[in-house]
Amino acid sequence: MIAPPGLFSTAAIHLASNVNLHVAAGGTLLFNQDPARYLPLVATRFEGVELMNYSPFIYADGRENIAITGEGTLDGNADAAHWWPWKQPAKRKTLFEMGEKDVPLAQRRFGENDYLRPSFIQPRRSRNVLIEGVTIVRSPMWEVTPYDCSNVIVRGINVVSHGPNNDGCDPDSCRDVLIENCSFDTGDDCIAIKSGRDRDGRRLAKPTENVIIRNCRMKDGHGGITIGSEMSGGVRNVFVENCRLSSPNLNQTLRFKTNAMRGGTIENVYIRNIEVGEVSDAVLQIDFYYDTGDKGPERPVVRNIEVSGLTASKAKYALFMKGFPNAPIRGVRLDHCTINGVAEANVVEHVEGLVMDQVRIVRRL
Repeated sequence: MIAPPGLFSTAAIHLASNVNLHVAAGGTLLFNQDPARYLPLVATRFEGVELMNYSPFIYADGRENIAITGEGTLDGNADAAHWWPWKQPAKRKTLFEMGEKDVPLAQRRFGENDYLRPSFIQPRRSRNVLIEGVTIVRSPMWEVTPYDCSNVIVRGINVVSHGPNNDGCDPDSCRDVLIENCSFDTGDDCIAIKSGRDRDGRRLAKPTENVIIRNCRMKDGHGGITIGSEMSGGVRNVFVENCRLSSPNLNQTLRFKTNAMRGGTIENVYIRNIEVGEVSDAVLQIDFYYDTGDKGPERPVVRNIEVSGLTASKAKYALFMKGFPNAPIRGVRLDHCTINGVAEANVVEHVEGLVMDQVRIVRRL
């Protein structure tokens, strides 16, 4: 399936197995702004909770050997009058309550007048997925979010989209993922590894595991390389190397966010050779008090985190780590790191086994 040079209007695209949607250089797929063009409802996830909702703009369910490639542009056509105003819909709470009550997926039907935005690209329950080369702009919400997939490669994409919740790449309950040579300039987290939200994520119980992130560039965003907050199914075995991050509008370099509703386990995360120009908040943040904080029955587990060979030029904090008194962060190690231009002292609360070997932190004058 080839989109040649030129501008082409389209609505939802559903990929079959063994199909490559190729957008040639000079080609643009411009997605229709009418929500009715994204019906009928399909099985998807909204902020980590399963539902029947508007179709993601590019979608696949239960497919294999699928690809989106090329040097062209995918334009979601979202703006201040279309999609983005749906940021905090009332039905969001209704969906989350359904997740807590284990309401069957078929009964979680949302669509017209519910204002739950679809993701841009979402293969679901698929294997052998390639997304390569394209530029993605003006997404309604999360941009590239494979969900319950295996053998996923996201390579050489350029994401420039500053709408609300415009995460760049969010693998969600996926296994064996490679993200490399990508550029992110986003309205939310650049990369956010996820595995479902609260009880609904624990019900599916599929962690995201075996993830490699390398040679990526991050500009604006909330977190650069993030795990959470929807990670109730767990995240493990993540390796990150040779990434560059810098912007006064990038909040954190490395961001782990969870709380007492999410629970879940984050473990075995290895990060090396990271170059940071400036971030507005923390170089490394591990925060159990994200959103609802300690209001909930779960106790997150974060352990075995190693950061080596990181350099940074400017930040508010070098480290901002807050565990719970009855669920401390365990086994964080930093070695051969240099963090300059720090404005505030480290915040380290309820952390066990923190090791800092040949780490230099220089406060601003």
